[in-house]
Amino acid sequence: MLVSLPSSELLAEQLAQLGINYISYQHAPLINCTIAKEIGLEREGVGLKNLFLRDNYGKRHFLVITLSDKQLDLKALSKQQAVSRLGFCSSERLEKYLKVKPGCVSALATLNDEHKQVELWLDRELIQAEQWQCHPFENDKTWVLRLEDLKIFWQNSGHEPSWVTLPER
Repeated sequence: MLVSLPSSELLAEQLAQLGINYISYQHAPLINCTIAKEIGLEREGVGLKNLFLRDNYGKRHFLVITLSDKQLDLKALSKQQAVSRLGFCSSERLEKYLKVKPGCVSALATLNDEHKQVELWLDRELIQAEQWQCHPFENDKTWVLRLEDLKIFWQNSGHEPSWVTLPER
């Protein structure tokens, strides 16, 4: 079954309606954080790692955002948050809940979670980062948004972020 995925153009319209501006970069597709470093891609803002996780039963889903070079300890995070064994979601779940393809996940994908089934966990270390790098549903673009604007965006999408101290490996 072919699913029509949201476009960056629709996202741009949504941001404009909220009065949110961003810096836009066009670049080669980035399937993960490492590629940006390998090709020497320079952009304003903090580089982020976006993980789409689920609990052991597949009943709860989490978008976890942390620093691009941080290696999370999912076992410790599961215990800390009292969630049954966190694991990575399949690409099918990613498309179902956030309507993006692997490598395209970002803080902006919460807009596509119409039924509010994804919990947003943000690394407490990011609370001072003023500008965040986000893929606008496509990984050949990066939009840099201010954290204050992202908070407005999340409120509009019905997602209240939880600031979490994320354990490292």
